Amino acid sequence: MNRILIVNVNWVGDVLFSTPLIRAVREKFPTAHIACMLVQRCREVLELNPHLNEIIIYDEENAHRGLAGKLKFIGHLRRKRFDTAIFLHRSFTRGLIVFLAGVRERIGYYTKKRSFLLTKPLAVPDEEKHRVDFFLNLAGPLGILPKNRNYEFFVSDEDRKAVKEYLRNQGVRDSDAVIAINPGGNWEPKRWPAEMFAGLADMLQKRFKAKIVITGAKKDVRLAEYISSRMEQKPVILCGKTSLKELGALFERATLAISGDSGPLHIAVSMGTRAIALFGPTLPQITGPIGKSPFVILQGRVDCEVPCYDLSCRDYRCMKDIKVQDVLKASEKLMAL
Repeated sequence: MNRILIVNVNWVGDVLFSTPLIRAVREKFPTAHIACMLVQRCREVLELNPHLNEIIIYDEENAHRGLAGKLKFIGHLRRKRFDTAIFLHRSFTRGLIVFLAGVRERIGYYTKKRSFLLTKPLAVPDEEKHRVDFFLNLAGPLGILPKNRNYEFFVSDEDRKAVKEYLRNQGVRDSDAVIAINPGGNWEPKRWPAEMFAGLADMLQKRFKAKIVITGAKKDVRLAEYISSRMEQKPVILCGKTSLKELGALFERATLAISGDSGPLHIAVSMGTRAIALFGPTLPQITGPIGKSPFVILQGRVDCEVPCYDLSCRDYRCMKDIKVQDVLKASEKLMAL
């Protein structure tokens, strides 16, 4: 087995959850050419990963959107002559593309529409597994019994240097304790209330003499500014100013990170940062942090069914159930380590 293609998923956190599988495949096949196919927005998650030889971008929204684009991409894959494909993504289209590219062995979870495209279909587990284990289960047909479930994220010295400059320009000294808060999330019900973040941040500044840094994407700038407006001491806002790699370097620099269930939470954990994970409508057993770094999971307790994927919810009771004092207490516990 010389050339292996891993067909990855579309979200930052889930791509991070795939890194234990990537590592396990490399350990089993140390001389193989291992490539990962994924969308552009997740590329940084896997850049610098030493277990991969190649990242192949599937641009499903632009270059590879239409029939002509897909045929071009199929030809591109065919020329690479992969022997085996492992499908983390359950897309029929991706299955058909890889089938038409001539990849002989195709491993993935059974779905009614694409079962004929797989040479080794696996039944979807009856019980919900953590995403890490859900992906690692696909290594079974290759004779792999992975033991290490920790996910990985890699940054460069240039990323660390850039973060140091960002912080220095905002008056953060190298000797200052830094606490990163990540208030955003890819959907609203997973976000802890902004007012609570503001109150917590003020308490953390007083308790630990720490600099508060608000992280997030460009779309989170308004949220960060709102939190800042309700704080006594103004934080450093880096929303939209860092790449994912620089975000990883920032978390590596931080003494503590606090976030809801999101990609940045898992980047922080992968960098070995002390972390507090705030969970409401999602289950830590499925998407919670895994790693060697110390972390605390706080789960809101209400009478709703969890996991809950009601994006129309405007109540947010599960997140509001996590009190500021709960997070402060968890912070004190982690900061004492």
